[in-house]
Amino acid sequence: MEVRFKKKSQIFDAGITAVAALLSVGTMIYGVIQLGIGEVWPELVLNVCYIACLLLMGMYFFKRIDSQPFNYWSTIFIGITVLLRDILFLPPLESYPIHLICLTLSVALLIMLTYFYARKDWKSYTKRNLWMLFIIDMVIAGLYNYVIATNPVNEYTGYLLVEIWIRPTIIYGLVACYTSEKEDMDIRR
Repeated sequence: MEVRFKKKSQIFDAGITAVAALLSVGTMIYGVIQLGIGEVWPELVLNVCYIACLLLMGMYFFKRIDSQPFNYWSTIFIGITVLLRDILFLPPLESYPIHLICLTLSVALLIMLTYFYARKDWKSYTKRNLWMLFIIDMVIAGLYNYVIATNPVNEYTGYLLVEIWIRPTIIYGLVACYTSEKEDMDIRR
């Protein structure tokens, strides 16, 4: 079976993303089973989007899809998770300033996803633009982690702390795929 990436660092990025995201998604599915669907049904919707992103990354890695559909569908699924978890159903945070910062960064992340990934000339992105998506999502996850860890709510808190880091992990994998595609295009020229 032929793989898209040849460098060990690219394969390592894809592998680390897959393992971390699969463990996180597995933990969240276990949490849904433990706590019941009535309380954590939004997590199921998010997990479907995360699993779709992982499947897309796997198909991209093994050259089952091209860059354009991978770009389009991964953007859609990540955008859905940003919209649902961070804008429409923002978890209640004790600190109002951190709440506003997270909401502002989430809107900025959604705008950046739309701007960078929805354009037709997506291969012209710079690595800095792509890594900025990951950095913003890491800051959002870090702020959530801080507030939730310092103000535990209930037995769901542990699962929420795991769920917060799934999307930055997946975005890391997606950005690693995009930057490797950009490097491959530069080498071919």
